[in-house]
Amino acid sequence: MNSSPEDRRSARVGLAYDERMCLHATPDGESHPENPERIRAIWRKLEAEGIPDRCILLKIKEAEDAIIASVHTRNHIKLIRNISSKKFDSRRLRIASKLNSIYFNEGSSKAAYLAAGTVIEATENVANGNLDSAIAVVRPPGHHAEADEAMGFCLFNNVAIAASYLLNERAELGMRRILIVDWDVHHGNGTQNMFYSDPRVLYFSVHRFDFGSFYPAGSDGSHCMIGEDQGVGYNINVPWEHGQCGDADYLAVWDHILIPVAEAYNPDIILISAGFDAAMGDPLGGCCVTPYGYSVMLKRLMKFADGKIVLALEGGYNLNSLANSVFACAKTLLEGSPIVGNFEGRPFESTWRVINEVRNELKTYWPVFSIDLPKEILIANAERYPIQAGINSSSDSDVEKDLEPSNAINFSSNNVGDLILPLSKLNVDDGDFGELSPLRSQQNQPAPTENPKEVTTETCNDLFHWRSSLSKVDVWYGSYGSNMWKPRLLCYIEGGKVEGMRKPCRGAMDKTPPKDISWKSVPHRLFFARSYTDTWGHGGVAFLNPQSNINDKSYMCIYRITLEQFNDLLIQENVTTEHFESPLVDSRDIEFLVKNSFMSVESIKGGWYSNILYLGEQDGIPILTMTCSISDVEKFKSGELPVCAPAKAYENALLKGLLEGKELSSEEAIGYLKDAVARNL
Repeated sequence: MNSSPEDRRSARVGLAYDERMCLHATPDGESHPENPERIRAIWRKLEAEGIPDRCILLKIKEAEDAIIASVHTRNHIKLIRNISSKKFDSRRLRIASKLNSIYFNEGSSKAAYLAAGTVIEATENVANGNLDSAIAVVRPPGHHAEADEAMGFCLFNNVAIAASYLLNERAELGMRRILIVDWDVHHGNGTQNMFYSDPRVLYFSVHRFDFGSFYPAGSDGSHCMIGEDQGVGYNINVPWEHGQCGDADYLAVWDHILIPVAEAYNPDIILISAGFDAAMGDPLGGCCVTPYGYSVMLKRLMKFADGKIVLALEGGYNLNSLANSVFACAKTLLEGSPIVGNFEGRPFESTWRVINEVRNELKTYWPVFSIDLPKEILIANAERYPIQAGINSSSDSDVEKDLEPSNAINFSSNNVGDLILPLSKLNVDDGDFGELSPLRSQQNQPAPTENPKEVTTETCNDLFHWRSSLSKVDVWYGSYGSNMWKPRLLCYIEGGKVEGMRKPCRGAMDKTPPKDISWKSVPHRLFFARSYTDTWGHGGVAFLNPQSNINDKSYMCIYRITLEQFNDLLIQENVTTEHFESPLVDSRDIEFLVKNSFMSVESIKGGWYSNILYLGEQDGIPILTMTCSISDVEKFKSGELPVCAPAKAYENALLKGLLEGKELSSEEAIGYLKDAVARNL
């Protein structure tokens, strides 16, 4: 490990800002969280504190297409280069509307090229030794931008471009190991995907995840996403389960995950995707990091890579907290010590749970995680999260992701039940923050309430009382597919994935394992249909014909779980990011099912498993399963929907379940599945 720059007489800190990046603005002048005032507010604060006079100001130039092309596709570069030209005047709004949380105007192209070029310039000057460290005050931000698509306010992925430039264009500078620390409150999906199989980049992100519902939603931000091929182990996600995380939570992650990994990795340079939307008062983040917290986080990284650190601005939408946090970081780089402050509070219980999950997932690749954290630390340093809001689901089921992408991003609301507006309609109040609304599709947006009621613990408990109520009701959940294998079922309960799965499950809110397990056979036909799933790849998945037939026989593993957990399984199986203020299936629905044998859940109609079947009782407890609708069966018969043999990995999960249940021999189980594939509906 090399010496840090605070040991030197005077730190050479670069500072980059260009007013031309303010040219990117909403085309109609409407208010928007990602607006020019963000970087202007930062610059005013830095000037007021005399920071530019103490730094080396960098000359700004636009990035070259050839350099951008190291991480972005030719078509994407062409679009961003030309989107501000006159020939796009009539198409600009329409193109933006098809993208996720993006706007364009006549200045977008210039700003995007300047932002990428600024981060490249700052990074190169730190890498070649002209500077000890640097701050790039840039917009639009970058970490959501995918190789082929703008997304989440981001046009080009500025940090990824700079990292790739060092690795592939300036190899002579010797930056062979790059640590990217992304402390923006949102997961940097674009950056992760660009280096997912590259061990030359260690990507670390700490972000709100909320069980897959927080923007950008889905499973990419899960702790199970650890890289692939040569890059396995070099992607580290620390996913918060809820908002209100503050300095104590972030520093616990630094102490027990990031710092130990950084010591083992020994990076040559550190690039920080420095979003400040986890800051106290941010309207999109709902977290509580202070300027002092950011300065301590930065200080603890300065002992690595000979202090070669580049901060590139990402998010941050409360102008006061944004400007104060950037100033705190600038002062820390210049003076080699954090600003004056102190920590209050302790990490949440969920923080320690997440830390342990991350360490367990990565201990095969980072031996430093092989030692369990002392229980005394976990117990003595934990606070309970005060409000357990309702579940926010993400798509991690066996079914295909066939929903249209939403043009919305999670936005704070004073009313937990409110939904979010498209980004072009957001109205940001610098002082408003709290619990974030769930991700919703643009078509379902109601007008915001003018006088939202205050959110209290009592309000939230009233709103989500169904969870408490249904946690006291037991049902048998009958599985005839991959969930017959208990480790696979536990993915839906505890979160995670098993061998053969391409993506993890987020898990249920209540992670208690099943109270009992049994097996039975039912007079329904097993078959395999659909042709592709995100979880298992190409191949069909299991369905049960809703109509019974005494000549049919299917095997089923039944798990005794709560009705609350059954609802969470139902949500996960039906690829929904909906936030439910009431359960999909409650005690009254069970009474209906007993009388009618099946029930279609209207709120998830169109989901692959939206039809609930009642299969009798065991020990006085109802047995429920989920399958397709009768109308879908007719479409499978007619060929309108595909019937398809299962993927090998999916078939193996079924076989493991059948063999664990000891209902069939190995030969009988293979024959049972082959028969289900071969027989016509």
